[in-house]
Amino acid sequence: MLVNFLQNISQKYASKWLVLLFDICIIIATFFLAYLIRFNFQIDFDLKVVFQQIPYLVIVSAISLIAVGSYKGVVRFTGFKDILNIIIGANILATLLICCTFLSRKFLSEDSILNISGSIIYIHLLLNILFLIGAKLFIKSIYNYITQESQTTSNVLIFGAGNSGMLTYDAIQNDTKNSFEVVGFIDDDERKIGKKINLLKVYDISSIDGDFIKKNHVEDVIISIQNIDPSRLLQITGNLFSLGLKVKIVPPVQNWIDGDLSVGQIKEVKIEDLLGREPINIKNPALEEQYDNKVILVTGAAGSIGSEIARKASLYNYKKLILIDNAESALYDIQQEFRQQGLENIDAIVADVRNRTRIDQIFNLYKPKIVFHAAAYKHVPLMENNPYEAVSVNIGGTRNVADIAVKHSVDKFVLISTDKAVNPTNVMGATKRIAELYVTCLKGKGNTKFITTRFGNVLGSNGSVIPLFKKQIEKGGPLTVTHKEITRYFMTIPEACQLVLEAAAMGNGGEIYVFDMGEPIKIFNLATNMIILSGLRY
Repeated sequence: MLVNFLQNISQKYASKWLVLLFDICIIIATFFLAYLIRFNFQIDFDLKVVFQQIPYLVIVSAISLIAVGSYKGVVRFTGFKDILNIIIGANILATLLICCTFLSRKFLSEDSILNISGSIIYIHLLLNILFLIGAKLFIKSIYNYITQESQTTSNVLIFGAGNSGMLTYDAIQNDTKNSFEVVGFIDDDERKIGKKINLLKVYDISSIDGDFIKKNHVEDVIISIQNIDPSRLLQITGNLFSLGLKVKIVPPVQNWIDGDLSVGQIKEVKIEDLLGREPINIKNPALEEQYDNKVILVTGAAGSIGSEIARKASLYNYKKLILIDNAESALYDIQQEFRQQGLENIDAIVADVRNRTRIDQIFNLYKPKIVFHAAAYKHVPLMENNPYEAVSVNIGGTRNVADIAVKHSVDKFVLISTDKAVNPTNVMGATKRIAELYVTCLKGKGNTKFITTRFGNVLGSNGSVIPLFKKQIEKGGPLTVTHKEITRYFMTIPEACQLVLEAAAMGNGGEIYVFDMGEPIKIFNLATNMIILSGLRY
């Protein structure tokens, strides 16, 4: 109630002009205080003259504060730049007073109200800096105290007492809307254990037990260690989950927004964090040149792969982004996601790649230069029982989009294929292989460069083992694994789609790119890791 009242009051009445008036009142008060300090708190000066100087002081103060714009900042968010503005404004005020005093002594009489003692001006300068900054910080601290008192907070430990841990602590402390209260740090370094950082103790992981959790009312642990080994991360999360704690993780520093960490970037530990290998990160400046100011079209844009390709493409300065899919609900979801992010020039079109006339109309209207063809049926067992649909979409749909791309002189056409197209043993793999052969045969038919990318097992995509395991966990198990020693190559959806964009930029036409999936992962280990992440045991 109190927080809402304060926010309503501040929005309605605490305009920048009231802030300016408040600052000027402080300057007037410090002006009187400067006289008192100068005369040892004795009224040995002419009060009438001081009162006559007030209007002059108000005018000069207003000029100084307006010049630096110190009154425009939101008081409850006062930061370093705001403090710097106050210091600059106070110095401008003192400089103006000194200049006016010099001019009045030279061209006017000694009794002029513009004539202010130099000692008064210097004392006034110091008092202004102290009181103006102090008042802003005091209001900020009161507001933060009231808002934090009204919020439901959870006690949290930060795992990692290094630089990353300190930045995490600062991010939590500086975010008034966060729901965390840091009660300590955890670290493996024996030199840090037992010491205090910001009055908070650093604990050994072995000392974090049920009694400690109960005594300190700890609910969450934030892991803030850069480049942590996945096996070590799994061990830590397993121990913490067994204590009934929620575990979150700080993203790699290269993923911080503008180099700064925000509380909103701290996420729950995901299975991708426990893959057992380093994530694939590509920073290629040439991609900007490839995709900037281009009309990009994505088919199958509502699927797990197509939607992520669209997300990656949206990070560039595209001219237009066209999303095509026949699944209206999923397409609507991705459209709303982009709208909520404030992205413009994105059109979502409900269309079927098997409808050649409709696809031709879309190409004729938008004139795309880069096409990512991700529309396909990919569920192996389902396509075994529905071969006609697999042929119709995977072959017929690809043929339609590829032919129309040539007709409209698309620069690059990227086919999203699968490693199951290699020596195919099922309907899905065979149809994708035929699609590959068809687009390869179109090389030289026009100006369009055809590039094929082959995916392996994509972690978390629709139809992969991860959603299946999640559903089995939600039902209470068991998790079904074909064999304890069976392994698969995995890649996360963002990794795979980033590589697709990279391949499109590299390709000159006719290439088939096969992604390096890293080291194979045991399905059994993947299943047990997911059980641990769910806070359960096996």
